[in-house]
Amino acid sequence: MAEINLIQNIGPSGFIFCALLLILPFLVSYYFKLGIIKKSVIIVSRMSFQLFLTGLLLTVVFDINNPLINVLWVFVMLFFATYTILEGTDFKTGPFLPTMLILFSIANILVLFYFTGFIIKLDDIFEARYLIPIAGMLMGNSLRANIVALNDFYQDVKNNEQRYLYRLCVGASKKEALFPYMQRSMLSSLKPTLANMATMGIVFLPGMMTGQILGGVDPILAIKYQITIMVAIFVTTVLGVLICVIVVVEKGFDDYDLMVEDIKKV
Repeated sequence: MAEINLIQNIGPSGFIFCALLLILPFLVSYYFKLGIIKKSVIIVSRMSFQLFLTGLLLTVVFDINNPLINVLWVFVMLFFATYTILEGTDFKTGPFLPTMLILFSIANILVLFYFTGFIIKLDDIFEARYLIPIAGMLMGNSLRANIVALNDFYQDVKNNEQRYLYRLCVGASKKEALFPYMQRSMLSSLKPTLANMATMGIVFLPGMMTGQILGGVDPILAIKYQITIMVAIFVTTVLGVLICVIVVVEKGFDDYDLMVEDIKKV
């Protein structure tokens, strides 16, 4: 088999044909009156602009490859990831952002440097070409789980408020009374990640592995990277979900163990 040195480029005509694919969901939206055509155009356009801008910036960052700049870029990603998590929930951002940002950053940084230092064993664990994309995969894949955990936890407590208050009345501590809701919210948020891992390789080929193979990497090496990154993503997701729930338990209840009413967005 001939060695592949360069990945096939996507030219202007390729993007035109890519845009034509959107006709199919637009027809579905029009027929069923889903009303998502305008929103889809805006989101796809914004996504494309953001990705091209990120690509230009990363080209510069990769060329410079300064450890300080690389770490700063990761912390900017962490801030926006934490902010996005809170914005995707029913909670106000202000009361939770500082604490969650610190804890979320610690969890992601620990897993990130463990991955670059001990799993792929880089000589320079701050190398931009590895540090930034891996950090992005860890954070990006855990975002949805964190949002689901927070929303499910809040809704579960509100729907079962009398049961929660009863547990407090019969002597349970706040954490004991909230434990079933913490458990259910964590399980519901982790199920998609577990299902994704269970079907990987049989039902679909994941993005990282596909990208590496298209770039000419040996399939076995691509599989090794995919296995290790999925384990890292799973660990980061579990830690992120745990942090989110703990922060809400600590910050979302008053001195009488009642949920603070004004933590929810208007």
